[in-house]
Amino acid sequence: MFAQLPEIALDLALAWLAGSLIGLERSHNGRAAGFRTHAIVALAAAASMIVTFEPQIVPAAVLGGARLDPGRIAQGVMTGVGFIGAGVIFKEGVSVQGLTTAACIWATSAIGLLFGLSLYAAGVLVTAAVLVSLTVFRWLENILPENTYAIATFRFAVAEAPTEEGLRDLLDRSRVTLTDASFALRDGGLVEFHGTLKTTEAHGLGRLAERLRTTKGLAEFHLARVSK
Repeated sequence: MFAQLPEIALDLALAWLAGSLIGLERSHNGRAAGFRTHAIVALAAAASMIVTFEPQIVPAAVLGGARLDPGRIAQGVMTGVGFIGAGVIFKEGVSVQGLTTAACIWATSAIGLLFGLSLYAAGVLVTAAVLVSLTVFRWLENILPENTYAIATFRFAVAEAPTEEGLRDLLDRSRVTLTDASFALRDGGLVEFHGTLKTTEAHGLGRLAERLRTTKGLAEFHLARVSK
């Protein structure tokens, strides 16, 4: 076993470093599963692979002459880490948060497996690709135009409720469009409009909210963003 210690230490150290780098980006952006979580996931995944390929660590006598199956170990690691990733995904209203962090945890486990197999080049490449996806792609997302969607509800007093066309004209002034509109008459003499809003403006929903605050006859409105 002692002859393999330098290689084992290198495998674990590289896995730990890769997981730490990915986790550092997550911690920097305020994610709950950050620096320590990713470092431990990578270490555990690497250790799992090392155990299967280092018979000195787990003697055959302990296993009754059998040998650990690396494929099953890897499958078990990826499945188990999937449950950890699911724990960081949560739904807030109509928005889903934590998907990127869950994907990072899953990718980190795969990186740990690569380093545990001494596949250093592949481990480094995957680590670099994940970091590029988290940093460079975030920058690209911020500069590229995107469509922003929101679930909207508007309630007007019956006497001052606009027509559907009038509501669309009001929204167009903030460069927001309404789709999938539905209508209802609520208790208290309120007409309700419900639908999906779409805008290509970064602050389109904010401008709309300011305009709605001073809209005559509007008793209540609710805008729930469903995209970044």
